[in-house]
Amino acid sequence: MALLIENELKESSSVIASIDPAQIEAIAGAMIASLRQGGKVIFFGNGGSAADASHLAAELSGRYLMERPAMNGMALSSLPSITGIGNDYGYEKVFVRQLEACAREGDVVVGLSTSGTSKNVVLALSRAKELGLVTASFTGQGGVIKDMVDHPLIVPSIRTPRVQEAYLCAGHIICGLVEKGMFGRRAVFIDRDDTIVQDVPYCSRPEDLRLFPGVGESIRKINEAGYLAVLVTNQSGIGRGYFDEATLNRIHDKLRTDLAADGARLDAIYYCPHRPDEGCEGRKPATGLLERAVRELGIDLRSSYVIGDSENDVAMGKKAGCNCIQVTEGMDFNKAVCNILGRADVLLNGQ
Repeated sequence: MALLIENELKESSSVIASIDPAQIEAIAGAMIASLRQGGKVIFFGNGGSAADASHLAAELSGRYLMERPAMNGMALSSLPSITGIGNDYGYEKVFVRQLEACAREGDVVVGLSTSGTSKNVVLALSRAKELGLVTASFTGQGGVIKDMVDHPLIVPSIRTPRVQEAYLCAGHIICGLVEKGMFGRRAVFIDRDDTIVQDVPYCSRPEDLRLFPGVGESIRKINEAGYLAVLVTNQSGIGRGYFDEATLNRIHDKLRTDLAADGARLDAIYYCPHRPDEGCEGRKPATGLLERAVRELGIDLRSSYVIGDSENDVAMGKKAGCNCIQVTEGMDFNKAVCNILGRADVLLNGQ
């Protein structure tokens, strides 16, 4: 029995891991675009898919992980509506009729069907396109629905339990992306050595830490523009035994004091103490430090930036979906900040 259970778990996790991340991102992006324009997200499906539709709608209208304003998510699951429409017009029309009543051009509709063939979902998605709605679907790999929508989420399985498990997992990820896209905080992730301070190999004394000219003023501008200023740095000197974490904390205390003299602050500091050969997922170019910041600070990576001097900094930022600026001889930290804030001004002005 234990082996059967283990095999089911392995099969489920394998199916979930096979979902195309680009499909998840596209659906989340469509929802964010609609919600920002005052639209709504409408979910619908039959049986277990109806329960999942209600679940995901509640994550938007209530809360997924963040404390934030309600978002307009709804499910076409009203029992009087379904039974009344089914009685008067036939079960195939239960979603079409409700969409005609509540949907408006620009809304996103998401049809859930594990088989990809549910007739009432097919008809509703077809009508949604006629109404100028943005269409998405959660299905298995079979059926016609995946081929008729703007944004399909295709679970590579035909087994109903695996499909349901996978698209609920994907739905949760989408809800998290939508929350952060709508209400997440913007951040500038900042490398330390050779980016904002002179590089002292394995710096182990606070007095050896020296800011480059203008850095304090630039970080103050980041603060004033509403971005979080987050330091992310590899510090393998700890793993190599050159200094301990208490020493690193004293060095960073000095860094905060020096920045405060210019009215600037770091909102958080994340560091990896491990050597390169230890394979830590927190060591750049891996994204562990950014992932931790996202969890703890509610950051939207797509509207955030990474500034660093090395290819590892850029690789980390690109993997996470951030905008990246590499510090070079012709592009110091201060110029990088001016570029970020100048771009933000353009976006705010709608140009």
